[in-house]
Amino acid sequence: MSGTKLKSVLSSFSQVPGELKPLPSDRRSLDDSCVRLHTTENPFPMPEVVMQSAIAALEQQYLYPEHDNIGLREAAADAYDLTKDQVIAGNGSSELLGLIYRAFLAPGDSVAMLSPGFSFNRKLAMLQGAQILEFGCGQSDVLPVEELLSGPAEGAKFILLANPNNPTGTFVSVADIERLAAQSDRLIVLDEAYVDFAPDNGLRLIDHYPNILLLRTFSKSYAAAGIRIGFGFGHPEIIGRLRNIQNVFNMNVIGHAVGVSILAHRDAYEENHRHIKQERERVSVALSQLGFSVTPSHANFLLARVPAGQDGRWWQKALKRRKVLVAAFPESFLKKHIRVSIGTREQMDILLSEASEILGRPKQ
Repeated sequence: MSGTKLKSVLSSFSQVPGELKPLPSDRRSLDDSCVRLHTTENPFPMPEVVMQSAIAALEQQYLYPEHDNIGLREAAADAYDLTKDQVIAGNGSSELLGLIYRAFLAPGDSVAMLSPGFSFNRKLAMLQGAQILEFGCGQSDVLPVEELLSGPAEGAKFILLANPNNPTGTFVSVADIERLAAQSDRLIVLDEAYVDFAPDNGLRLIDHYPNILLLRTFSKSYAAAGIRIGFGFGHPEIIGRLRNIQNVFNMNVIGHAVGVSILAHRDAYEENHRHIKQERERVSVALSQLGFSVTPSHANFLLARVPAGQDGRWWQKALKRRKVLVAAFPESFLKKHIRVSIGTREQMDILLSEASEILGRPKQ
């Protein structure tokens, strides 16, 4: 296609998709020998009983999955003491976030979100021609209820709360979220992707506050990031509207089978969760002893301000050269930070050892 014709095609797009930049096609695949501590994955294999459900589902690969994810929604409703009409199942909770933006936003609308927050929300808002209003309280364990009820946030179509928050790992009390829900007549999207590593959750609010829409995922605490299983819980009217615009057969037969099996065997993950919480505390102390300033976390990762002298990108590159992957951020207020996922004890020992060598200290 000639340059003139391509320019004509692109200029015909509306303003919103016209703002999208093409992704580069030369991204390298990750070296399997790297220690992956950059994507908040769970490092452990599935329990055998769950793995067997995935293998058995392959025998149905020639069939379409259940329409409307009925069996998976019923299993989730039973597990969480809800009705199936209060449940939507998705191809990860990221798909459900996208549905929420499509269903409830129009060009010119706004969304209120704590900052720093999950950066994908900015792209979702942009695609709808909407604006993200960010409030700088994401590194605190106190929810700014009054700020979210008045001022610039007052006109937001919905309020997005991640609890625990990503990338900080901070956790606000469910009582504060309930107070916000009671005083607001707007939708509150409560993203609980990391809640199994936290001391409490907001599930009990669903039946009392029709303006709460709660999201869960099996990517973090249930080691199913590669299979993509997510849920939304809320009032049937809200859930029904989202299901109405969901892509047909949005999940596959393996996702259905694994999701149902996880729901039936959640107790099989207790040791997994216990390990991550223990390693989170051990690594937090060890990083602090190396000169990092670590934000107290209730998730499966740590946000750490790096020692004086370098920034987060420098540390990300230095560790990557040693085949340890961590996350760094472009936002100015996070440039001095890295985010470290909690992996196996062996993986975390490698991280601490390499960080010690970078700092010129003897191995612990």
